[in-house]
Amino acid sequence: MVAGGPVGAGVGGARAVARCDALGLAPYTDMADGLFRAYLSPAYRAAQATLAEWMAQAGMAVRQDAAANLIGRYEGTTPAAPALIIGSHLDSVRDGGRYDGPLGIMLGIEAVAALNDAGRRMPFPVEVYAFGDEEGSRFPAAMLTSRAVAGTLDAAALAVVDADGVALADAGVDIGAYLSAARRSGEVLAYLEAHIEQGPVLEAEGLAVGTVTGIAAQVRYRVQVTGQAGHAGTATMPLRRDALAGAAEMILAVERIAASAASDLVATVGRIEAQPGAANVIPGAVTFSLDVRAGEQARRDLAASEICAQLQEIARRRSLGVEVALVHDLPASPCDPALVDVMDAALAAAEQPSRRLVSGAGHDAMVMAALCPTAMLFIRCRGGVSHNPAEHVDPADAQIALAVMSGFIDRLGGSV
Repeated sequence: MVAGGPVGAGVGGARAVARCDALGLAPYTDMADGLFRAYLSPAYRAAQATLAEWMAQAGMAVRQDAAANLIGRYEGTTPAAPALIIGSHLDSVRDGGRYDGPLGIMLGIEAVAALNDAGRRMPFPVEVYAFGDEEGSRFPAAMLTSRAVAGTLDAAALAVVDADGVALADAGVDIGAYLSAARRSGEVLAYLEAHIEQGPVLEAEGLAVGTVTGIAAQVRYRVQVTGQAGHAGTATMPLRRDALAGAAEMILAVERIAASAASDLVATVGRIEAQPGAANVIPGAVTFSLDVRAGEQARRDLAASEICAQLQEIARRRSLGVEVALVHDLPASPCDPALVDVMDAALAAAEQPSRRLVSGAGHDAMVMAALCPTAMLFIRCRGGVSHNPAEHVDPADAQIALAVMSGFIDRLGGSV
């Protein structure tokens, strides 16, 4: 390893935050007033172009793989050695925040920039990945590109279309080559992801960062309720088969079952659409999303089963049809115990208290765990607010996170 001072000194954290802010504005958003960066959209492509410049400035060779992931590579003293991948996602939810995803990419770039500025090389290459469609906000398949990299994406999952009817195959990628983005396990040493907490724990405890021990199990469904459309003025109440009224009762049942668990179990209906959508027509069909999560997979599955049974019972009682289709099923994903210890040591070296947390939100790290050992670092966000324009990260906290990440990289370099 080339000698040099500690990585992460200086203003890298503030620059990482400023770059996230820059990508929150035109031309990097598909919304006129707010942030929405959909996978493979013009805004997404513009963000990739600028990100490629920043990667190159940090001393990385830049390429794009078959799944349109942007990758920067900083060679090590042994280029053929398995690489440390640092990554997160570049896409966003509609009207989202600026730091959910991009901050982890920017901090990865800054960690490499500090190595490059100091003339240092690790015993392994370092690669920074900017994943796409982690949120599933364009195509109905979350973590699409990280699953391609991890080798867990089935070819059938590529036959998807967005809300405008545009197929993935027509969105600017070669479907025939898409799965070639997969990496072999022998090529990857470990995966590191820094991410805003998206929750209030770190702020409540006055902490800037924390070590993630694992990611909760989550399952997502698409629920379709079918009734009978009819005139709002002539169909009497006892004779109605109102799909929206039935869906409303179902959604309240989801809330009731999750709340009664009195645990880390959560269940959410985040999207609903009623048809035909006219003010004077009884809704004949409703589609809504259902997301169920818990730290333990068995507890998640028990709740999901109870919820699905309730949906069927409500539909039967109201003479409605209901179909529940599984969209994705992600098991609980523990971080690698040895890497958790390395992260704790990096926190201590940065004079930060040790704090371990479980992530209730899904991340690309849970997918990458099928490929290699994973580690995550959480960063405090104001009010625990995320997926919201009010999302905020203090540059000082980002600087601490960068110091911890750099310490993690140094310790990993000393152990290989």
